[in-house]
Amino acid sequence: MPETRFRPISRSRRRSLPTVLSTALAATLLISSAAGMAQASTSPALPVAGVTASAPANLALTGTATASSVELDRDTFVAAHVNDDDTSTRWSSKYQDDNWVQVKLAEPSTVDHVTITWPNACARDFVLQTSTDGAAWTDVAALRRDTCPRTDVIDVRSTTPVSFVRMQGRQRWATYGYSISEFQIWDLPPAPPAPTLGLSPKPVSVQESGGTPYTLHRNTRIVAVGDGAQAPAEYLARVLRPSTGHRLPVVKAGGGPAPIVIEVGPGKGPSGHEAEGYGLTVGAGRVLISAATPNGALNGVQTLRQLFPQWVESDTVVAVPWTVPAVTITDYPRFAHRGMMLDVARSFYPLNEVKAYIDAAAQFKVNRLHLHLTDDQGWRIAMDDPRSNPSGIDYGLLTEVSGDTAMTERGTEPGVTGHYTKADYAEIVRYAGENGMTVIPEIDLPGHTNAALHAIPQLNTSGAQPKPQPGQSTVPANGTGAVGYSSLDANSAVTYEFAEHVLTEIAAMTPGPYLHIGGDEAHVTSHADYTKMVNAFTRKAVSLGKTVVGWNEYAGTELPQDKAVVQFWNGNRTAVANAVNNRGAKVILSPAPNTYVPQKQDPRQPQGGTWACGGACGLDRHYNWNPGTFIPGIAESSVLGVETALWGEFIRRVGQAQYYSFPRLIATAEAGWTPQEQRDYTDFRTRLSKIGGRLTVQGTNFFPTADVAWRMEALGAPVTVRTGRPAGATWTVTAPGVASGELVATVVWSDGVRENVTLTTTREASIPDMRINDAFTAKSNRTFSEAGKYTGTLSVRLPGQAPVEGGLTVTVRDDA
Repeated sequence: MPETRFRPISRSRRRSLPTVLSTALAATLLISSAAGMAQASTSPALPVAGVTASAPANLALTGTATASSVELDRDTFVAAHVNDDDTSTRWSSKYQDDNWVQVKLAEPSTVDHVTITWPNACARDFVLQTSTDGAAWTDVAALRRDTCPRTDVIDVRSTTPVSFVRMQGRQRWATYGYSISEFQIWDLPPAPPAPTLGLSPKPVSVQESGGTPYTLHRNTRIVAVGDGAQAPAEYLARVLRPSTGHRLPVVKAGGGPAPIVIEVGPGKGPSGHEAEGYGLTVGAGRVLISAATPNGALNGVQTLRQLFPQWVESDTVVAVPWTVPAVTITDYPRFAHRGMMLDVARSFYPLNEVKAYIDAAAQFKVNRLHLHLTDDQGWRIAMDDPRSNPSGIDYGLLTEVSGDTAMTERGTEPGVTGHYTKADYAEIVRYAGENGMTVIPEIDLPGHTNAALHAIPQLNTSGAQPKPQPGQSTVPANGTGAVGYSSLDANSAVTYEFAEHVLTEIAAMTPGPYLHIGGDEAHVTSHADYTKMVNAFTRKAVSLGKTVVGWNEYAGTELPQDKAVVQFWNGNRTAVANAVNNRGAKVILSPAPNTYVPQKQDPRQPQGGTWACGGACGLDRHYNWNPGTFIPGIAESSVLGVETALWGEFIRRVGQAQYYSFPRLIATAEAGWTPQEQRDYTDFRTRLSKIGGRLTVQGTNFFPTADVAWRMEALGAPVTVRTGRPAGATWTVTAPGVASGELVATVVWSDGVRENVTLTTTREASIPDMRINDAFTAKSNRTFSEAGKYTGTLSVRLPGQAPVEGGLTVTVRDDA
């Protein structure tokens, strides 16, 4: 692999504060109401994070549950299942809208919030009620929701003890009754989440010293030592400059306060892991990244980037202490290949969108970009005519005709048409390289070739499939998702002339070592014809100096000895093992249940496949698997790595691509990086919960996975104002997957004034619209009559969560 270069940060990726703009998602599981909000606005001061006297208790566990009815009068569905602390059991009602379930507490108690888990048959409309005697009921919150299954978290925050809590149904989800697996009644909000560095992929070794953090200063220099250090040093400077406002010059020698040193050279990286390994040491006086290669140094830069506050991802200056905790890290990848495939054939991604997709993934040490350039629906890469052209093929027709086709069925809009010029492709290769990524181009052969047949008359020979319509010289364009019906003609010389020229062109344009020839789903091609064509194509790829890659259907062909890679997605694992053991092949793992991101990640999503997992392929499926043992009968050393796959049947534009990829792509990246014995899904979710705010600031669209307790963060911006004028003090709050109406916010000023404020956002979350919410803005309307300095502490609370705080200072000057 040639030496990798690094690239500037894309300005399209980064977002300014406090109005952080992204492309949003839908409110997930946390619910509150107008009634709950009204109660909260008049309640005593919100509790401060970290001062809870005791752990919260689920009062329902010692209570007694009863219900108005039980489905089919069976013990399987009795009310006692709602407070048995077992989500595998449930209460289900008969088929009337006005059924209820309630818990009588063991003794009267104050209640902070209630959590109701609906495994199915949710309520579309219900009221949460409390009572002191079980006869007179007080409505706490009335809720209408149109998602199922789900979990509802409802603020109660009672100031006097209650004895009963009831779910009173108003409207069922469908024909069946209500179904609740857990009805939790909490006396206190939970404690703040435990601190986490929020690093992903999880490094091999992290030691937190507890010493004085490093602080980035206005005059800090980034020192590049050794050949290859300059590029990663410049990359780091470009990450840090917009948000810090510091110059951060990259120099060859030390000097200035608290330098950041990046050194590259033999012996500088972890022994045995020189290609991509690095060391990172952070102390009060300096930061040191050491690596044997520029790639290793870039990996260290990405880790350091994650150690800075999330606001470092802003593209405007943020007033925050730029500190990094004191740590010592030794790190290197488990597998050499941590890839992402982008299907640009079914729906095109313009150059700037490809860059945005690269931007979002690079920070997680993804190092391969697999571009699926051709398929039945479109051809996306320009080809020149060869000097020798026996069949007289006009290769320009590939993009002139089939660059103007795409998916027309499914999706929120017709597929995007277009193609990459050779200059565009060269820019993608350069840009990916500067992010540490190698480009792997795919020309899908001998099936998935309808776009080529639609553009090139000469390819429509007697053995090609499908056939042109009467009077036509080429087959019709395909805007459907149909696959497996097209094929080149194994017995026509023009097939090999065409394929060899196309492979030669794309190989010449691609400096990386790989050339992907597809080979999948050739259902109308006989085995003999398939083998004949694939053998010819793989030999050609190797003759061009490339290692050939193909989907696992090609594993049974005469793969070039020690020069082939099999990419597994589904099917026969034994054939893959035989290719490894008999032909010296390596393996890239893209098993559909664990890496296919167009599959639904949550049953509430209206679009997405379910075939791979027999339902939603959640984040846990993408994390909890072992690439080293996935193919029986081969050694882990034969596994190059893992790759997520983004197919384009219904996904349009980079925002939707990110929404379906993240955070599952992060899980795949960690599966490819972190040693298996150090991987733990609970730990991953904890770290990921902090990453959500960072993605929000970047403007990366992502799905706020339901079983991740996404953390909120608040930041205030200092302001100076004259007396008698509105201060206009503002705070920015990141809260992934939350609707603005769910947040309760209060400002307490240093002079004792208390102010309720409303949080707003430029983009609300929406699951059907495939978008995450933007950050929220809280604005004070206070006017100060006297000069001085005032501190305002914003406290933001979400039902069932500990509050978060953010402070700011208002400097008030006398008008006189």
